[in-house]
Amino acid sequence: MVDDMVRRARGSLIGLAIGDAIGSPTEGKTITQIRERWGRVTDFLSPDQSGTDDTEYALFSASLLSKHGRELTSKIVAERWRRDIISRDNRYKGAGFSEMMTIANLNAGLEPPLSGMHLHSWSDGLAMRAAPYGIAACGDPTLAASLTEIDGSVSHAGEGIYSGQAVAAAVAMSMTGAGVDEWVNAALAVIPRDCWTSRAILSAAEIARKSEDVWSALEPLYNHLACHYYYWSDVAPEAVSLAFGILIAARGEYVDSVLGAINIGRDTDTIAAIAGAITGASVGIDAIPNDWIEHVKEAKGTCIHAVAGVDIRCVADSLAEMAIKWSKDR
Repeated sequence: MVDDMVRRARGSLIGLAIGDAIGSPTEGKTITQIRERWGRVTDFLSPDQSGTDDTEYALFSASLLSKHGRELTSKIVAERWRRDIISRDNRYKGAGFSEMMTIANLNAGLEPPLSGMHLHSWSDGLAMRAAPYGIAACGDPTLAASLTEIDGSVSHAGEGIYSGQAVAAAVAMSMTGAGVDEWVNAALAVIPRDCWTSRAILSAAEIARKSEDVWSALEPLYNHLACHYYYWSDVAPEAVSLAFGILIAARGEYVDSVLGAINIGRDTDTIAAIAGAITGASVGIDAIPNDWIEHVKEAKGTCIHAVAGVDIRCVADSLAEMAIKWSKDR
């Protein structure tokens, strides 16, 4: 059991980091622009690609969880944001708009949940970092969603939190070896039935299940779910539903899921990070190409200096230990 939990935890966290890194060149582009420039991206495009904000904020959340466990509170999260992210020692203050606005709110003295109520509270900045809560809460999607809300209320509200909860719940189920349909059902069970995120995931599932494979699913998913009317690509219900659609069309296979995500356009690094975290937990680290792992195994600290040099596998191992302990307590 211990070896299997470690294998899955490493698969999820490394899987996330690979998606973040391999999706960076296509981020912000349309599906047509990607096709016209590269045809189909099937590997890293340069040797210096590595994980950035998606990876480092996930590691930051994992460090909070490892230290505080179920005693984690939004107040603790906000304090750590002020210490490690807003700190003068941090070389790059923030990541996307949601992070920058959160920093502004925290600097203004606002506390959660008010700190997460801003113009980009619906961004995918929580969804990109939610996987550690799913890993630790293996087999308990409700707990994963609860922990994600505690973290997310510092920087997000509404759909931004729902989308993060959906990802964490799916990871929690994937960690048990459950199948794709169970990942989707777990995600939908922890969020409101009538929210945008839920409706988008259901639409994505319907499209993906009619597709022969992940490649035939990309254009229908993109055309139906991408918010073409909005310039910025960090819309949480969009990114999360595209990731789930790709997972379903790829039948939960890791490589196809990540490659599908980086070729679909919009916020490709986050879509691929989400897909990689969920499928990585299912297949485990041994099923991920070793040359891909070499690109991301150590965090660079580009966005959060406090995680520079952190070995992602060691972080995953500590989350696996927590998952084993919590499962025995239930």
